Amino acid sequence: MHLQPQRKAFSMLTAIVVIVLMASVAMFIMSLSGKMVKATTTQYQREQAMLLSKSYTEYTVMAVTANKHNSTNCLNTINGAYQDYNITVKLSYIANTSTDISNCSRRLSTAVTTPGSPLNIIVDVFVRYPDYDHPDNLMKTYYKRTLQKI
Repeated sequence: MHLQPQRKAFSMLTAIVVIVLMASVAMFIMSLSGKMVKATTTQYQREQAMLLSKSYTEYTVMAVTANKHNSTNCLNTINGAYQDYNITVKLSYIANTSTDISNCSRRLSTAVTTPGSPLNIIVDVFVRYPDYDHPDNLMKTYYKRTLQKI
């Protein structure tokens, strides 16, 4: 008769140990799952910024080729937005002296060109997007620079 209360106490102790162990495993899985979601979100946002920068680079090249680039009609910046992403494109021109870009605000030295050199542009694309995992939603910036012959 003395053994029965000890069996109940042992069963209770075993149940408590199993519950604590299962709770620890559940906490570990939840923590790991949260880290994976954060990493996936960060990777998605960066990939989206990379695709937007590529798209806006191509759009800028198309806009420059369609634009008559002369001293009175220079395309210097392009701004855009997509969902939470803000895109800013800044253009710099490299041309020989026969191409009239003297009034363009962002022109580079013509010392690197020859008389037969075509117009070249430097496309700087800045894609800004919020970091949702930061408590203050700080903005991250993805930057891409491209040199393009026109």
